[in-house]
Amino acid sequence: MTIRAATEADRELLRELWAAFDEELGGPAFLREPWKEAWLDIQRHVAEGIALIAEADGRPVGFALVDVSANGGRAPELTDLYVTPEARRQGTAQALIRHVLTEVRARGSTVLTLEVMTENSGARALYERLGFREHSRYLSADLDVLEGALDAALPGRSYGSIHVQTDDVSPVERAVRQFVPRLGRSEGSAIGPARNGWITVHDELCDREPRLLRRLARELSERLGGIVLVLGVEHEQVVRMILFDRGGVADEYASVPEFHGPLPPGDVVALRANPTVLARLTGAEPVRVRAVARSARSPAELPPAAELVRDLAGVLGVSGPGAGYSGAEAQPGALLIRHG
Repeated sequence: MTIRAATEADRELLRELWAAFDEELGGPAFLREPWKEAWLDIQRHVAEGIALIAEADGRPVGFALVDVSANGGRAPELTDLYVTPEARRQGTAQALIRHVLTEVRARGSTVLTLEVMTENSGARALYERLGFREHSRYLSADLDVLEGALDAALPGRSYGSIHVQTDDVSPVERAVRQFVPRLGRSEGSAIGPARNGWITVHDELCDREPRLLRRLARELSERLGGIVLVLGVEHEQVVRMILFDRGGVADEYASVPEFHGPLPPGDVVALRANPTVLARLTGAEPVRVRAVARSARSPAELPPAAELVRDLAGVLGVSGPGAGYSGAEAQPGALLIRHG
C-alpha cells in the first residue's frame, strides 16, 4: 500500500471515493453536500491543506482531507477519512492518519481535531483507541420542535379549537382519526355536532402545542377542500386566529404579534385580521371584526385573552375554544375519539 498527495488530476478518482463515503455515511440531509460543493472543498485542501490518497495494487482504497486553518490554525481538523470496505482492518486508516500526523507536525501543530457522527460507531471506536477524546458535541434541532419546546417553557396554559365549515361530521371524524396520531401522542379528540354550519374539533395534544393545532387545521382544510378556522389562546396571554381555505392561509391574526420576539414591520401588519376576507369566508361583519380583533405590543394593553377569544368567536359565528379539550369532553353530543 502506498499513500500519496492528491492533485486536481485525481478529480474523478476522488469523486468515486467521496460518493461511496457519502452514501455509506448517510446522516441528516442538511449535513450532506452535493459533489459540486465537496469538490470545491477538496480543491482547497489540495491547494492549501492536506489531501492524501491511499492505493493498493494501483487501486485507490481511501483518502484523507485536513483543514490546516481550522481553529485559527492552532489545531488542524481531519475533515474526511474514508477507507473502502475491502481495504479495512488492514491498517489503511491508521496509515493515512500517520501521514496526516507527520504533515501537521511539520507545520508546527501539536494537536489534531476531528468531528465524527454519533451513529458512526466503528469510526468512533477507532479514534478513541488512537487517543482522541471528546471535548464538545455538535447538536441540531428541527425548528418546529425547537419552537414547541420554547413555547412549552413559557408560563400559562395554551388551548384552542378548530372549526370546519361543514354540516357533515363523518369526513371530519375520518380525517381526525387518521391525522392526529401522526402529530404525536394525544390523549384524545372531541368533535362537536354541527352548529351554524360549523363543526368544532378539540384535541388534547393540540391544546398543549399550538403549532400542532395549526398543522391539524391545515390538514383538515386541505383534505376536505374547504374553509377551516383556528382559534387559540397561547399561554393565557395571546389570541391567535388562522383561517385556511383549501389548505392555504387566507388570513391570520395575533393579538400580540411580537409576543414571541421582534418581527419585521411587514410581518406585524400581516398578523392583523382582514375584515374583508373574514366577511367573505365566514360571514362576519367587518365593523365588528375591526372592533374586536385588536392588536397591541403587550397583553396588558388588551382584554384578558379568554375574554378576547370568546368575543372573536362570537363575531365569527363559532362556539370558540371554550376551556379547550378538557371542557369539550363534557359537551352534549360530542364525539370522543381515544387515540390509544
